[in-house]
Amino acid sequence: MSKPVLTDFFATWCGPCKMQTPILEELGKKLGDAIEIRKVDVDQNMEAAMKYGIRVVPTLIIEKDGIVMQKLEGVTRADTLESILRPLIDE
Repeated sequence: MSKPVLTDFFATWCGPCKMQTPILEELGKKLGDAIEIRKVDVDQNMEAAMKYGIRVVPTLIIEKDGIVMQKLEGVTRADTLESILRPLIDE
Protein backbone atom coordinates (compact mmCIF):
# COMPACT_ATOMS: atom_id res chain seq x y z
CA MET A 1 0.00 0.00 0.00
CA SER A 2 1.54 3.29 -1.05
CA LYS A 3 1.22 6.48 0.90
CA PRO A 4 -0.04 9.79 -0.47
CA VAL A 5 2.60 12.21 -1.73
CA LEU A 6 2.13 15.96 -1.31
CA THR A 7 4.43 17.99 -3.57
CA ASP A 8 4.86 21.69 -2.84
CA PHE A 9 5.82 23.62 -5.98
CA PHE A 10 7.37 26.86 -4.73
CA ALA A 11 9.82 29.65 -5.57
CA THR A 12 12.36 31.18 -3.19
CA TRP A 13 11.19 34.72 -4.10
CA CYS A 14 7.50 33.93 -3.41
CA GLY A 15 6.02 35.43 -0.23
CA PRO A 16 2.97 33.14 -0.05
CA CYS A 17 5.30 30.15 -0.49
CA LYS A 18 7.08 31.19 2.71
CA MET A 19 3.67 31.16 4.45
CA GLN A 20 2.94 27.63 3.14
CA THR A 21 6.17 26.09 4.53
CA PRO A 22 5.25 26.15 8.26
CA ILE A 23 1.78 24.81 7.40
CA LEU A 24 3.37 21.82 5.67
CA GLU A 25 5.79 21.32 8.56
CA GLU A 26 2.83 21.23 10.98
CA LEU A 27 1.03 18.76 8.73
CA GLY A 28 4.13 16.59 8.49
CA LYS A 29 4.39 16.42 12.28
CA LYS A 30 0.71 15.58 12.63
CA LEU A 31 0.53 12.87 9.94
CA GLY A 32 4.11 11.62 10.26
CA ASP A 33 5.15 8.69 8.10
CA ALA A 34 1.63 8.25 6.73
CA ILE A 35 2.41 10.80 4.02
CA GLU A 36 5.42 11.97 2.06
CA ILE A 37 6.02 15.69 1.55
CA ARG A 38 8.26 16.86 -1.28
CA LYS A 39 9.32 20.39 -2.19
CA VAL A 40 10.09 21.41 -5.77
CA ASP A 41 11.62 24.80 -6.59
CA VAL A 42 10.00 25.75 -9.91
CA ASP A 43 12.97 27.92 -10.92
CA GLN A 44 15.34 24.96 -10.56
CA ASN A 45 12.96 22.28 -11.86
CA MET A 46 11.08 23.83 -14.77
CA GLU A 47 10.58 20.42 -16.37
CA ALA A 48 8.64 19.14 -13.33
CA ALA A 49 6.64 22.38 -13.17
CA MET A 50 5.72 22.03 -16.86
CA LYS A 51 4.78 18.36 -16.43
CA TYR A 52 2.21 19.30 -13.77
CA GLY A 53 1.07 22.52 -15.49
CA ILE A 54 2.20 24.75 -12.63
CA ARG A 55 1.28 28.37 -13.35
CA VAL A 56 0.97 29.72 -9.80
CA VAL A 57 3.19 29.28 -6.75
CA PRO A 58 2.62 27.86 -4.29
CA THR A 59 0.80 24.95 -5.90
CA LEU A 60 0.32 21.71 -4.01
CA ILE A 61 -0.16 18.44 -5.87
CA ILE A 62 -1.50 15.45 -3.94
CA GLU A 63 -0.85 12.08 -5.56
CA LYS A 64 -1.68 8.51 -4.64
CA ASP A 65 -0.23 5.57 -6.59
CA GLY A 66 1.13 8.02 -9.18
CA ILE A 67 -2.31 9.52 -9.87
CA VAL A 68 -2.94 13.22 -9.21
CA MET A 69 -5.82 13.34 -6.73
CA GLN A 70 -5.86 17.08 -6.10
CA LYS A 71 -4.17 20.28 -7.31
CA LEU A 72 -4.37 23.27 -4.98
CA GLU A 73 -3.17 26.73 -6.00
CA GLY A 74 -2.24 29.37 -3.43
CA VAL A 75 -1.69 29.00 0.31
CA THR A 76 -3.71 26.07 1.67
CA ARG A 77 -4.57 25.60 5.33
CA ALA A 78 -3.42 22.53 7.28
CA ASP A 79 -6.98 21.44 8.14
CA THR A 80 -7.97 21.55 4.46
CA LEU A 81 -4.95 19.46 3.50
CA GLU A 82 -5.60 16.99 6.31
CA SER A 83 -9.22 16.55 5.21
CA ILE A 84 -8.00 15.66 1.70
CA LEU A 85 -5.15 13.40 2.85
CA ARG A 86 -6.85 11.40 5.64
CA PRO A 87 -9.11 9.36 3.32
CA LEU A 88 -6.11 8.61 1.08
CA ILE A 89 -4.11 7.34 4.07
CA ASP A 90 -6.94 5.05 5.16
CA GLU A 91 -7.33 3.38 1.74
